[in-house]
Amino acid sequence: MVVALLQALISGLAVGGAYALVALGFSITFTTTKTLNFSHGEFVSAGAFVGMSALFLVLGKPFDSTTFGDAIPGAGAQLFALVAALGVMGFLGWLLYVLGVRPFAGRPGMAWVMSTLGFGVILQSVGLAIWGPKPVVVPAPVGDTVIRMLGVGVRPQELLTLGVAVVVMFGFDRVMNRTMVGKAMRAVAQNGNVASLMGINTHAMMIGAFVVSSALAGLSGFLLAPIAQASLFMGLTVGLKGFSGAMIGGLSNPRGCVIGGFLLGVLESMVNLWQAQWREVAVFALVILVLAFRPTGLFGRSTVEKV
Repeated sequence: MVVALLQALISGLAVGGAYALVALGFSITFTTTKTLNFSHGEFVSAGAFVGMSALFLVLGKPFDSTTFGDAIPGAGAQLFALVAALGVMGFLGWLLYVLGVRPFAGRPGMAWVMSTLGFGVILQSVGLAIWGPKPVVVPAPVGDTVIRMLGVGVRPQELLTLGVAVVVMFGFDRVMNRTMVGKAMRAVAQNGNVASLMGINTHAMMIGAFVVSSALAGLSGFLLAPIAQASLFMGLTVGLKGFSGAMIGGLSNPRGCVIGGFLLGVLESMVNLWQAQWREVAVFALVILVLAFRPTGLFGRSTVEKV
C-alpha cells in the first residue's frame, strides 16, 4: 500500500507539474490584462504538435508525418524542438493578443471571450487538416526506461516534467519579485493607468504576458506528449484542469496557481487508486467547494484593482 501511495504521489506531481504550468499561464494574463485565454487548452495541443513536427524535420521526415517508426531523435533534435515549440507558441500568443484581445479591450461586454475561443477552434481545425485526429507516439527526450526507487517505478519523462515545472515556478517567482520587468508587470496588474503615468509601457507588458503564457502552454504540451501521446484533443482536458488548479490556488496569485496545479494532479492520482471513474467528480467537487467558501481561491488576493 505504501508503494502504491508513493507511485500515485510521484505520478500525480508529474501531471500536476503540467497543470501548474498551464495554471501559471492563466494567472499571468489575468493579473496583467484582466483577461483569460479561453483557447489555452488548444495552445497546449499546438505546442505538442509544433515540437513533434520540428523533430520530424530534423529527422528528415515530412513535418506532417504521424509516426516516428524506429527513429530516435537525439538531444540536439529535442532541444531544437523545444525551442521551436516555445518560439511558435509565443508568436501565436502575440498574434492572439493583437487580433483577439486588444481590439476589444476597454469595450463593454466580453467579446474577447468569443475571440479567444474562436482562435482555439481555428488552431484545432488547422491541426486536424494537417495531422488528422489520430494520436501520435512521441519519443521521450530522456528515454522510456523505467527508474526503480524504493519499489516505485517512475518514467524519466515524469521526473523531467516535475523538475521543469519546479524550475519554471522558482524562476518566474524570482523574475516577478527581483527584477525590474517583474516589478513593472506587478505595477500594471495593480493599476495600469498609474503604471503608464510612471513611464511603464503597459502595452508591452500585456503583450509579454500573452507571449509568456502561450509559451508555457506550449512547454506543457511538449512535456506531456511523450507521456500521454500527442493528440489535438489532449489540450481540452489539460487546459480545463490547469484552469481548475488556478481557481483553487487563486488566479491573482501565481504561486497559488502553481500549488493548485500540483494539488489537483496529486488528487487525481490518489483517487485513481480507489476508483478512476470518480476522478473527475473529486476534482470538480474540490473546485466548487473551494470557490463556495473562498471565491478568490485558497491563496488568492482580492485587492488587485481593475486595470
